[in-house]
Amino acid sequence: MRRAATLLALGVLSWLTLLVGPVGAADGVPKPTIRIANEGACIAPAEEMRRNHMDMLKHQRDRTLRQGIRGEKASLNECIECHASKSTGSVLGKDHFCASCHAYAAVKLDCWDCHQPKTGFKATGAKP
Repeated sequence: MRRAATLLALGVLSWLTLLVGPVGAADGVPKPTIRIANEGACIAPAEEMRRNHMDMLKHQRDRTLRQGIRGEKASLNECIECHASKSTGSVLGKDHFCASCHAYAAVKLDCWDCHQPKTGFKATGAKP
């Protein structure tokens, strides 16, 4: 009896979903504020960066930690140099590049637990 009621409830919810239609991000959710402080060519097209930047950074992190390779384009410092606010020098804060997109996607930014979110910071051993 309980199983039949559950199946009936799921069936009704499925039909309601079809009648109402999908709810998209455009339905009242404000888009992130994306301001690129230093406009120019990124290392990859915008769509690729939106989907894969975290994988690029993880790959570079592994190369830096395990092989000592520094100063490549897909580095956190290079991202900060292009995307930091001109006024604050940071990628964090309301309407700043990283913070606005990650808030929109509801993804916690944990890079800054260990790394500096401002321009001009060079880690020991970094190429000038």
